[in-house]
Amino acid sequence: MQASELDIVATIGTRGSPLALAQAHEVRRRLALAHGLDEARIAIRTIRTSGDVIQDRPLLEVGGKGLFTKEIEEALLAGTIDLAVHSSKDVPTFLPDVTWLSAFLPREDPRDVFISHKADSIAALPAGAVVGTASLRRQAMVLRLRPDLQVKVIRGNVETRLRKIAEGEADATLLALAGLKRLGLEDKATRILAVDEFLPAVGQGAITIESRRDDDRINAFVARITHADTEVALNAERSFLALLDGSCRTPIGGHCRVEGDRIHFRGLIISPDGRQSYETVREGHRNNAVALGADAARELRDRAGETFFTLFGGA
Repeated sequence: MQASELDIVATIGTRGSPLALAQAHEVRRRLALAHGLDEARIAIRTIRTSGDVIQDRPLLEVGGKGLFTKEIEEALLAGTIDLAVHSSKDVPTFLPDVTWLSAFLPREDPRDVFISHKADSIAALPAGAVVGTASLRRQAMVLRLRPDLQVKVIRGNVETRLRKIAEGEADATLLALAGLKRLGLEDKATRILAVDEFLPAVGQGAITIESRRDDDRINAFVARITHADTEVALNAERSFLALLDGSCRTPIGGHCRVEGDRIHFRGLIISPDGRQSYETVREGHRNNAVALGADAARELRDRAGETFFTLFGGA
């Protein structure tokens, strides 16, 4: 039986892709369980974003990754939804002053996967093979490993990209393992790429909730399901990103591992052609996550020089 509008305690806003909906349903399930509610009392509203509509051009050309959150944030600010559910890696570095990331779910596996019907690894692809991905980071890291390969942009949700590879639009692609697992498609992975071999995007594998800062009821509501270690890791990673590039114009990788009171962070900036790259690591106490991420970013800015960001479209 459907709950009436009077019974709804919160409305979640989300994109309408199968992966986005799976993530929204996971948030709803956890909230309902934490508060002893029938799931029907937490509504889910799908919102089509600019990133979903624009499929014929790289996001870089039309405004960056914020296009996947823009319309959802507008609904949040208008009060037509109470909380937004995002893939953390899609969330812009800088949010409107009146919203914040109020909760994080336990992080799924952050690794990338290689998918191909023609080879079992990037190394095994024939010279000149085409790797299709819309991610500048993935394109650059592929070219760093194999400068003889070609990269091309392929867009669409997970299922669309898998279909394009099956139809031969490219010889291989790379996707997030977390998304495949949430969709029950983990078996589509040809090879899982180790973090040390292929550094993930900042926030990869984590689901986050965005809410209005002044909405005490909703902030308390979602606080019951936040995962402290994921929040610490994302604080370090997003701090790193904030001092490098707030959009998606420079290929950047960053991953923080939390082990008890200690964190282990690794960050990377790389030129789009894969020829220049700078990496660094940080270890320290979890309470210093933001400072450690920022310090890693400052080091890479100093080592690369401002011309790196000018040449390659950075901050």
